[in-house]
Amino acid sequence: MEEMNMPLLGDMFPEIEVKTTQGPMKLPQDMKGSWFILFSHPADFTPVCTTEFAGFQKLMPEFDKIGVKLIGMSIDQITSHIKWIEWIKENLDIDITFPVIAANDALAMKLGMLHPGKGTNTVRAVFIVDPAGKLRLTLYYPQEIGRNMQEILRAVTALQISDREGVAMPANWPSNDLIGEKVIIPPPGTVKGAEEFKKKYEGYDWWFSYKSL
Repeated sequence: MEEMNMPLLGDMFPEIEVKTTQGPMKLPQDMKGSWFILFSHPADFTPVCTTEFAGFQKLMPEFDKIGVKLIGMSIDQITSHIKWIEWIKENLDIDITFPVIAANDALAMKLGMLHPGKGTNTVRAVFIVDPAGKLRLTLYYPQEIGRNMQEILRAVTALQISDREGVAMPANWPSNDLIGEKVIIPPPGTVKGAEEFKKKYEGYDWWFSYKSL
């Protein structure tokens, strides 16, 4: 069996050539300069996966607003993907506008996405990749648990702000129990810096300073 490899945070996303419902793609090359989210689902024509596709599509305007592209994937044939997308349109009145990859076992193994003990079904993986092609966040859910799309949107939004502003985000941002929607300023590395932080920023201490965006 081919070795299963899970890309690590900060690694370049593995180069792959794939077939999708919108034509062939090369990743991450075809997405260079743009954030993208690759998410896998165990199988077409399954209830939980259908709710997830509906959830992702509903948030497409929000992802578009921040320049993030979505790509679905499972180990199903293109014809199955197309038929399922048709079914979703006809029965749920939801038009799936993002491409869906027809993967194979080798590709799933390359990304560490096969579910242990569950045959060839892929886990519910989420890979958030930045414009440079680096993997920035990974989420893995078992087959039994559907994902929270609002959390995925929150996470990629937080990553973009963190990169742009050089800050860190508190738990449950933008609704943190301690500092609300404010963001955390990385602490200084010198005694002089610590003294300056006490005067310059609000916070609980120099190592826990924060500000509004």
